[in-house]
Amino acid sequence: MAGRILATYRIAASAGDIEARARALASEQSVEMPVEAIRDARVLAEVIATVESIRPSGDAFEVALGIAAETTGGEASQLVNMLFGNCSLQPEVELVDVAFPPGYAKAFPGPEFGIAGLRAMLGAPQRPLTCSALKPQGSTVDHLAHLARTFALAGIDVVKDDHGLANQAFSPFAERVPAVQQAIAEANRETGGRTLYAPTLSGDPRALADQLRVARDCGLRMALVAPMLVGLPVFVELRRESGLALLAHPAFGGATRIAPALLLGKLFRLFGADATIFPNHGGRFSYGRDTCLAIARAARDPWEDLAPVLPVPAGGMSVERVPEMVADYGRDTMLLIGGGLLVAGDRLAERSREFAEKVRRS
Repeated sequence: MAGRILATYRIAASAGDIEARARALASEQSVEMPVEAIRDARVLAEVIATVESIRPSGDAFEVALGIAAETTGGEASQLVNMLFGNCSLQPEVELVDVAFPPGYAKAFPGPEFGIAGLRAMLGAPQRPLTCSALKPQGSTVDHLAHLARTFALAGIDVVKDDHGLANQAFSPFAERVPAVQQAIAEANRETGGRTLYAPTLSGDPRALADQLRVARDCGLRMALVAPMLVGLPVFVELRRESGLALLAHPAFGGATRIAPALLLGKLFRLFGADATIFPNHGGRFSYGRDTCLAIARAARDPWEDLAPVLPVPAGGMSVERVPEMVADYGRDTMLLIGGGLLVAGDRLAERSREFAEKVRRS
């Protein structure tokens, strides 16, 4: 695993301090000790991170470090440790981008299905895709199954658990998943549709193994996972072992000072997501349009042999915004509207059909 990873940081420092601060960051993110104390010539030449560039960026500076790819061990947690381990504890530092040396991505699984695979599953070769969510947590299994059937009858492509649905007593995973999957399967038989269900996988490794057994027994093909909650190495293992298409949820992704396009677009894709959910601009989150478009580009731009993955803008979206979102993100996108449909109450079925049809006509 040769070569250097080029990691770019935004550092709040004065012009007089920035060169020393950049050298300190290079040491912190590689050997974590005073460089003058190192006597090993190989470590000095090959292991210590190098300061590649420093340039002004508004009221701060952008610093690019060359980090030895070998130090990451080709493993997700160590990669993120080398990129943003100790310096994540330094409030003046933000990780804004990473460029990997040729061939580095082969150390990770990347998406198993990507855009083309998800389209094949859903029988939708060209149009944008649709998604909605089962809410709220606290609902009974019967209520969630009824919602899922309603969405599937309306022709929505993917029905996912709300990420707050886990294994709570009011809707245990082992009861909820078979009931929801049966409701969707019955609706698909009735309409000839191909709606997929994506339950939330969460918990420790033993719980995840139990949930995967349930998912396989039910014939599921997709799951919702929050990589930052289950842990990045666990997410990679789910990608390698589950056989499911993975819809990555961004929960806890804002707890670090990592640029959203890098984390939700590039890194989640590298680690195995087939689609990545993110807060769309103009909703109940504060991401701007440029940030959202950057996430979409990171999810879909050519990157060695990694398949492009679906961007999934979400968070307070409405049916009325469908044309705008399609114009922003294009057809290789999955639009997610959850609460914006559920507020329709008794008109949920009608509103859900309107959503599905508006996307199909886009």
